[in-house]
Amino acid sequence: MRDADIIDFRAGQFEQKSGTRHRLARGQNFLVEWIDADAGCAAFPIESGHEMMVLLPDVSAAIEGGGQNVAASARSVAVVPPGKFSVQLSGSGTCCVLSSVSEAAPARGALNAASYAKDDPRVAPIGPGYERRLGGETIRIYDIDRIEAPKDNPRLKMLQSATMSINWVEYQGPRDRAALSPHSHKDFEQGSLALAGEFAHHLRVEWGKNADLWRDDVHARVGSPSIMVIPPEVIHTSEGVNAGHHLLIDVFSPPRRDFIAKNWVANASEYAARVPQPATSS
Repeated sequence: MRDADIIDFRAGQFEQKSGTRHRLARGQNFLVEWIDADAGCAAFPIESGHEMMVLLPDVSAAIEGGGQNVAASARSVAVVPPGKFSVQLSGSGTCCVLSSVSEAAPARGALNAASYAKDDPRVAPIGPGYERRLGGETIRIYDIDRIEAPKDNPRLKMLQSATMSINWVEYQGPRDRAALSPHSHKDFEQGSLALAGEFAHHLRVEWGKNADLWRDDVHARVGSPSIMVIPPEVIHTSEGVNAGHHLLIDVFSPPRRDFIAKNWVANASEYAARVPQPATSS
């Protein structure tokens, strides 16, 4: 039974570019690149064989490539087509680039690369992904403050790409400890990307017949920026614990079909599944 990875993006090795510092963490199917930028930084390249998601929590950017040069405001998410692009941040701040891992785009240099020396057979593959109904080569910008949360899930704002989906979870002050949401996933990992605030990540492995596989409960207190990658079958919930602003981005690859089926994903109407598949249970 593999334990969850918890990675502090302020620690460990990074790639230094002209005014930006880049750190990588991964799940089996997804790669998270966290970028810390100085004022006056140069543009940096991004590239993938699948659509990418560029998160801009606190700084605006210009994204260029494929004959396009698109402005993205702070507090937005850009879905970028496959190929080679560049990102020019407008000043100091942070940016995260999410992409899918494949044989053509391996997750080299990830801080938790050792956890993926062998694939976890429980994790379902990305599969054929989703297809854009129109404008598949267009950079799309989604202003988080214009997205309406689902009425039956008001804390979450959800978006997808062809091979990933995210939950943008944001609130002020500590989370209500009487209303946590412990749950597990049968066949996919969850990346919980903390971009603001301090969190207690609560983790539990259910006891099976083999006591040598039992694990003690974990209550890991972590700051931002950081990421926790949670394996399948591990019961988990995250609790914002300080008085300030909390921003947690949940990352999934492939996209959460169950959330799409519930009409919780704001841009799901822009996509069609290439192969009909049943909804994944949570």
